[in-house]
Amino acid sequence: MSERQMKDSGLSWIDELPYGWETARVKYLFSSSKGLPIIKENLIENGLPVISYGQIHSKNNSGVNITEELLRYVDFSYQVLYPKSAVYGGGFVFADTSEDLDGCGNCVYKRNNDLLFAGYHAIILHPKATKDNRFLAYLFKTDAWRKQIRELVSGVKVFSISQKALLNASVILPPLDEQERIADFLDKECEKIDGLRADIHAQIDMLEQYKRSVITEAVTHGLNSDAPMKDSGIDYIDKIKADWKISKIGFICTKLTRGFLEDDPALICSNNGSVMPRDEQRACGKMVSEDNAMQGIHVGDIAIHGMDTWHGAIGFSKIRGKITRVVHVCDSTEDKRFIVYYLKSLAYQGVYKLISNGVRGNTSDFRSWDKVKDIYICLPNTVEEEKQICDYLDNIIESVDKIIADKKTQLDTLDEYKKSLIYEYVTGKKEVV
Repeated sequence: MSERQMKDSGLSWIDELPYGWETARVKYLFSSSKGLPIIKENLIENGLPVISYGQIHSKNNSGVNITEELLRYVDFSYQVLYPKSAVYGGGFVFADTSEDLDGCGNCVYKRNNDLLFAGYHAIILHPKATKDNRFLAYLFKTDAWRKQIRELVSGVKVFSISQKALLNASVILPPLDEQERIADFLDKECEKIDGLRADIHAQIDMLEQYKRSVITEAVTHGLNSDAPMKDSGIDYIDKIKADWKISKIGFICTKLTRGFLEDDPALICSNNGSVMPRDEQRACGKMVSEDNAMQGIHVGDIAIHGMDTWHGAIGFSKIRGKITRVVHVCDSTEDKRFIVYYLKSLAYQGVYKLISNGVRGNTSDFRSWDKVKDIYICLPNTVEEEKQICDYLDNIIESVDKIIADKKTQLDTLDEYKKSLIYEYVTGKKEVV
């Protein structure tokens, strides 16, 4: 097959285009409007479907199709009051703010005419003519196209994207029949990749569940399945080994250090420290060195991430340093590994959600020492048994974590392949024949 002939694009974000492809400004293809003036408190269980800033930035948003899990709902009265916030087939909804540059340009594409409105912090692009804009949906996912958007955003910690910036952005346009071929091809190939990703995610979930069950079983029943058991007398613990004792965290931990409220907090969290909520990027802040360490957290202390405790965000600090208001520290004279594993088992069972100071969104506020010190803990009768259990769990968890890490590497590889595939076809580097 002969090499495809290319021409200079005349654009700053892409060098060459195939002959026959054109360029245009978004404003010649779309008009724009804002989403509904609503806040989270306006959301209800059922009603007018809306998609807002949070769902656009969701990791579950593919950018090229809207799924049920992305939808939220408001009262139907908004449909009459704000008709310009409706989203129709072939249209896009962009987030008008982002907490990082990577998220600038995040959007969803509306493939059909099902009822949908844009919500808060959203910009709608309404198509003026073409209703099948799947090609542009894939183009908008590329870093090349987003480069021009990122150069026009304003802000420091939060980046704002204006309607003007979106409308003045340039796009590349193959002939309509080629746009359709490219979109059909990418729909098919991306569906295959997404299927593989879903399988790997399911495997990771099973491994995580296995870890949780192993930890919970070991810290309440020990390693001998034939050992006699007794009722614990505690609501959130069923049976424990007959020779084990019940205590409270406050009897075996000597202190809890409250954190400092700072504009630029330094979190004592690392991939090796296991003090992690579900969103690792949010937890892993600026690391603290010995040079700027303050009185507070010490190597080997047990750190509890106050807002994400019940997701299992509990572990050891690896370095000294200052801590934030959402990290608690306990010192113990017992085997700290057992305490950490036990506290994690309670997290996996949702116990902290029940005894915390309250729920904020999807996280529990767990900051009070009065709450921490009254947590019941079951302890083996001997230090030797504690060590045996911890050594066993260390080995199991290390092995499972290695498998999970390999699975996550596979996900990263698939993500990079998908990203490259989209780029090559929507920029004409490769041709669908």
